[in-house]
Amino acid sequence: MTGTSHNSTCECCTDLLARGLTRRHILRGVGAAGLMLAAPRFVHAASGNYDAMVLACIDPRLQEPVHAYTSGRGLTGKFSQFVIAGAAIGVVAEPFKDWQKAFWDNLATTVQLHNIKRVIAIDHRDCGAARIAYGDAKIATKDVETETHRGVFAEFRKQVAAHQPALGVETGLMAIDGTIEMIG
Repeated sequence: MTGTSHNSTCECCTDLLARGLTRRHILRGVGAAGLMLAAPRFVHAASGNYDAMVLACIDPRLQEPVHAYTSGRGLTGKFSQFVIAGAAIGVVAEPFKDWQKAFWDNLATTVQLHNIKRVIAIDHRDCGAARIAYGDAKIATKDVETETHRGVFAEFRKQVAAHQPALGVETGLMAIDGTIEMIG
């Protein structure tokens, strides 16, 4: 370059402007081309071999404990996640039947895309969805609540076996403090 600056009156810019192109159009085109070149990498990243799908509840109190649990198990970046009110309760309980197809469709998709080997369902204590689905009496004490979730998990495992027989299933009942009791 000879040290001249470009402006809208120079020959190269005047020619571009005459064709309706500005530097902004060119920069947008370069940016779009870069994204298109990167897209195959993003598409490829969506598939692969991952460990599990984690099914968890929407309760805001459990977001960090579930994250800590999956991190502690070495699952960071190795699982897909489905979050629904009640976790396994939302998948098997009658009051939530309209949501259940979404879970089974998502599970089938993550099996296809991510080649997962298991589902990890994490219900929790003091769950509002459990109260909606089964009533206060079914969560009145810790022992009764545990038995209610044990029944939910048994039904959940049965339904997973019917929909995705090759998958393993892990089920756990998490306290609000993040401690978890695996229930099999």
